[in-house]
Amino acid sequence: MRKLILGFYVSVDGKSADGDNGIRDIMMSIDDEEQEKYFVKRLWEAGAFLMGRNTWEIMASYWPTSDHPSAKAMNEIPKVVFSRTLKNADEWAETRIASGDTAEEIAKLKAEPGKDLVAAGGTQFSQSLIKLGLVDEYRLWVLPAITGKGAPLVPELDEAVKLRLVKSTAFPLGILELVYVPEGK
Repeated sequence: MRKLILGFYVSVDGKSADGDNGIRDIMMSIDDEEQEKYFVKRLWEAGAFLMGRNTWEIMASYWPTSDHPSAKAMNEIPKVVFSRTLKNADEWAETRIASGDTAEEIAKLKAEPGKDLVAAGGTQFSQSLIKLGLVDEYRLWVLPAITGKGAPLVPELDEAVKLRLVKSTAFPLGILELVYVPEGK
């Protein structure tokens, strides 16, 4: 059975790059070749990228014509966009639409053969996965910045979720990859 990995860039104070809090600009300004190579290697480990409609639309307008080092992986790896309103996803190759109940759609995807699933963006979508308890691994890319504002990655939860650190990697320009799994998984 495949795992669902939530991969997300956040500030030190846990804010996402969604919105206008400056985190996206900071993320784009860090030119760490070692981290970029590692990140691309990690991308190729994905069996599919999962995302919400808003994130998919932004990415679909960028990746198909990009010459960024991540573009080949982003374009060739299958993508699943979760949307009840999107009717077709032809503008970005290897995309299919999941329009049913999120938990049921994730269960079907996990049951398929192949590499692990990576939820690749969108704070609202990521928060729904966390709230539903569907995340098997958290892969947080912590940027060396504090925003003090913006959308938190983690929504309000009814109870705390204890995590176990399974890997950490520090990169020369201050980005950290922290990999956690929920206790009991």
